[in-house]
Amino acid sequence: MTSDFPIDRRRLLQAAAGWSALGAVGAAPARDLSGVTLRVGTYKGLWRPLLQASGQANTPYKIDWRELNNGVLHIEAINGDALDLGSGSEIPPVFAARQKSSVRLVAVTHEDLNNQATLARKDSSIRRIADFKGKRVGYVRATTSHYYLARQLAEAGLSFSDIQAVSLTPSDGLSAFARGDLDAWAIYGYNGQLARTQYGARTIKTGVGYLSGNFPIYANPRALDDELRRAALGDLLQRLQRAFAWINGNFLAYARAQSAETRVPVGDLVELFNGRSGDYSLGPVTDAVVRSHQEVADTFLKIGVLDGPADVKPLWDRRFESLLRLPTA
Repeated sequence: MTSDFPIDRRRLLQAAAGWSALGAVGAAPARDLSGVTLRVGTYKGLWRPLLQASGQANTPYKIDWRELNNGVLHIEAINGDALDLGSGSEIPPVFAARQKSSVRLVAVTHEDLNNQATLARKDSSIRRIADFKGKRVGYVRATTSHYYLARQLAEAGLSFSDIQAVSLTPSDGLSAFARGDLDAWAIYGYNGQLARTQYGARTIKTGVGYLSGNFPIYANPRALDDELRRAALGDLLQRLQRAFAWINGNFLAYARAQSAETRVPVGDLVELFNGRSGDYSLGPVTDAVVRSHQEVADTFLKIGVLDGPADVKPLWDRRFESLLRLPTA
């Protein structure tokens, strides 16, 4: 799969300049949102410190941050009406489509794929994916690591039945990897970086060529149908869009904010950024984005992860499309 809204660095910088002319926090919403509280899911070190570091945190509404460190939990919280906005990869909504979950996908971030990696222990004989046969391989079920590991195995003529697959949370996976309970690990984010820097993990493959790089933003239909909460959500998405554009020229400041929350050394975060597969951005729903997501669902069906076809198109909601269109060059 290829990127669904290719990054044009010059255009992003021009857009950021245009946004800054509106003031650090952007144009004020037309409605009085002072009585609104948005319940927003976040991952440790991501949206919350990003908005603070980029000068976008002074919202005219309140944000009740709820830390949930995988997309499945974000969707479950939305289903239970405990969250208004969340995010994750394309993978959890595939299962949500099968289950007719109450969630909508309203925007897409484009992020680093070199940080989605399949790792081997430094003392392992593993040099390629084909060497995984019979080995203990960790992954996180129903996430990007589940998907790209399945594709990498298939490419090598293997399947999950050929390995000792172990589904673990990222933190449990790091502990298992450190103890030597895993021979290899498909993982994303700073846990993978810690495995490399602290335990000498070797990268066998990354997510490049296996993932689209599209990470949907999930919304609660009840919030979308409420006039004031919808206005607040639109404002927050615009702030996040400006913040994502800001990252590309100000990563050291963001890394310091991330490090304060995650305790991952600033140098490790900067190293990840310097090795990124592409710049960061946030964009609207497009036909290409929806097609990419359907490819993921179809692949999961083909490899037997799903018990039936999943139509993801009904999950996508375009009501913020015009709001998130980047200014033309």
